[in-house]
Amino acid sequence: MKEAGEKTIDQSNKLSDAVRDVKNAFADRDDVVVDMREAHRMRLDLLAAELAPVFADVPADMDNFDFVVSSGLQPRLWIDAVSHVAMGRDRRTYRFLKDTRIGRVVLAESTEMKPVADQVTRYVAERIVERQRMMEGGVELAAGMKRADVLEAEPPLLSTTRSKRWSAFLSGLGVIAAGALVGLAVSVVLFWDRIVAMVFSLRP
Repeated sequence: MKEAGEKTIDQSNKLSDAVRDVKNAFADRDDVVVDMREAHRMRLDLLAAELAPVFADVPADMDNFDFVVSSGLQPRLWIDAVSHVAMGRDRRTYRFLKDTRIGRVVLAESTEMKPVADQVTRYVAERIVERQRMMEGGVELAAGMKRADVLEAEPPLLSTTRSKRWSAFLSGLGVIAAGALVGLAVSVVLFWDRIVAMVFSLRP
């Protein structure tokens, strides 16, 4: 039995109230996240519209560019597979980023749209020029020489190399012959008495 004056604590609504408060907190936070995402996407859409003429001028056979604004917690304007533009934490700063072997580097960063748009335009132009150079053969001949000039210059170079080899071979033979003559002369001097004795012994 309960004693007189003791109050009964009603705990039936304690958990439900807490759950409701937590849901409200999550809803408020989600609203903030959604607002931030929408703000990021809106600014990136404006940048994409600014760059639309540049994107339209890219050759149709170049499929390595993306030029799309992705969804997600942090929207991004993708330029290609390794570079994109994203907004900074202040939701005002455009950041043009590129992934490299040594990590992510910042190619441009500004609260103004134009400097970043100009850098993206230059980046696209560099990629186009690199592709054209690769298709044309890449390395240019030094000093403006034509390929025919190089081909004509190769036979004399080969002849010179062969001449040097023959000269070295003949020089080696000369050294060997000289060494043989010196050895013969030394032998004659050392064994002169025996040679004379053999000559006299052979006479009748």
